[in-house]
Amino acid sequence: MTITLNSTKPRSLHSSMGLMLAAPVFLLCAALATAQETESDAPADPPAKADAPGELDAAKLESELPVRTVKTDAEWRRLLTREQYMVTRLGATEPAFSGKYATGHYKGTFVCVCCHSPLFDARTKFDSGTGWPSFWRPLTAKAMTESLDRTGYEPRIEVRCSRCGAHLGHVFADGPPPTGLRYCINSLALKLAPEPTKATTKQKPSSRTTTKRRGTSK
Repeated sequence: MTITLNSTKPRSLHSSMGLMLAAPVFLLCAALATAQETESDAPADPPAKADAPGELDAAKLESELPVRTVKTDAEWRRLLTREQYMVTRLGATEPAFSGKYATGHYKGTFVCVCCHSPLFDARTKFDSGTGWPSFWRPLTAKAMTESLDRTGYEPRIEVRCSRCGAHLGHVFADGPPPTGLRYCINSLALKLAPEPTKATTKQKPSSRTTTKRRGTSK
């Protein structure tokens, strides 16, 4: 008995399979070409508007943050105090309530003490009672990086300056609205620009009430 093979069906089957395999590639190429044409046809961004003196443009700051500041260990030691170096470059933590900005309210922008990168708007600072400066939001999303820190009694989220890699502190999920976050930062890692201006200050008592008499106890 002779078996005759029908050559038409296999050819049709191979042709269909070829089209099925080629279709996704064709669609992907078409999509990429369309995206490139759309990007090339898109109007150019308008020229950036000059900032007013002293005005902070958050969008501009965020776009500039990826520029890295890289220095040698010797350079950091020369630029920073011993305490600043220990905190920002070695990850140490200042004692509670010992920092310059641990309590109180200020006006201005808190920047990184190492590279002066803008980190926090002073208006987002709040008194957490922990002994360290606390903020409920960074100035921009790219101002700092986050990583898991397992050096303490329990894992924490460490925050570092995106520009120079300085250790700033940690972020916790026990802050106030609207973010519910508490950025617990070392004062030694911060600098206020401009110089600190207390929003509310207490009047100092007169020298007559503060001067002790000789021979009296505390």
